[in-house]
Amino acid sequence: MTWDWDKLQQQQKKNSRHEKRPAGEPPNIEEIISKFKNLQFKGGPVIVVLLLLAAYLGMSMFYTVGVGEVGVVQRFGKHVDTTMPGLHIKYPNGIEKVTTVNVKRIYKEEFGFRAVRTKNVRYSSDSENINESLMLTGDLNVALVPWIIQYKIKDSYNFLFKVNDVFKVLRDLSEASMRLVVGDRSISEVISKRQEIADESKIYLQETLDNIKAGIKIVNIEMKKTNPPEPVQPSFNEVNQAVQEKEKLIYQAKEDYNKAIPAAKGEAERTVKAAQGYALEKVNRAKGDSSRFISLFTEYNKAKDVTRRRLYLEALNEVLPKFDKKFIIDSDQKNVLPLLNLGKMNGVK
Repeated sequence: MTWDWDKLQQQQKKNSRHEKRPAGEPPNIEEIISKFKNLQFKGGPVIVVLLLLAAYLGMSMFYTVGVGEVGVVQRFGKHVDTTMPGLHIKYPNGIEKVTTVNVKRIYKEEFGFRAVRTKNVRYSSDSENINESLMLTGDLNVALVPWIIQYKIKDSYNFLFKVNDVFKVLRDLSEASMRLVVGDRSISEVISKRQEIADESKIYLQETLDNIKAGIKIVNIEMKKTNPPEPVQPSFNEVNQAVQEKEKLIYQAKEDYNKAIPAAKGEAERTVKAAQGYALEKVNRAKGDSSRFISLFTEYNKAKDVTRRRLYLEALNEVLPKFDKKFIIDSDQKNVLPLLNLGKMNGVK
């Protein structure tokens, strides 16, 4: 007698499935699958699909808006409502669609340099976009001007529907406003007045975004370190060195000027004062001589002989001490020359 082992094993499995299960014990997987296969539906596959579709549509009617977000509801593509954070109900998918927009988070756009990408940085410049920071300044110099803009969404409706590809437009407008401000300034101002340039660029950019209704608010623009391009860096350093040397010479000249000019002014003032004193002395002396002459003339008129003799004696008293030798001769003496040799004849020098 031959044994059919396959039929025997199938019979044992069938018997084990029909054995009575102890109370309270859950059915195993094989029993569930077997009962499911034995069920008969009228139009079974269609009903299953409809049930699944109804479950999906039912679940799609509920949506949640997170904290700091708003839900923009569209019905057949048209905006019909903007909902606040919380649980909401809408028409099923296909009729209404909800797009959540975070209006509290601050995003960043970076220009002219590569940075570590984070969740708030939507786009970081790579090596192909470094040239976007290459700008021409007002004094016809070239500079690398990297910067960062920080922004947030202030109007979800305008942000989603008013501008096509709003992120690209934001980058283009930011670059245009920065070039506009940098183009009006010299290279030294671009390097030293970064905050002033950032503030002015922020004003231009915000005005432009408001005009096109982009729904974006610029929070801050931060200027990074500005440098000339690498090929002209040595020449730029030489120019800076020459400018510093020039300023040094100017300061030295001003120092010498501040020393020399006050000294010259003091000397000139001293000379003028001395001249004024000399003039005052001469005027006073002349006035005194004039007053003395008038006094003498008055006395002369009162007693002419006495005054004349007194003047004569005073003149002789003043003049005679100045002569070393004095010769008094007779008025009748005709030859004076022999008298002039008297001192030599007597050994008097």
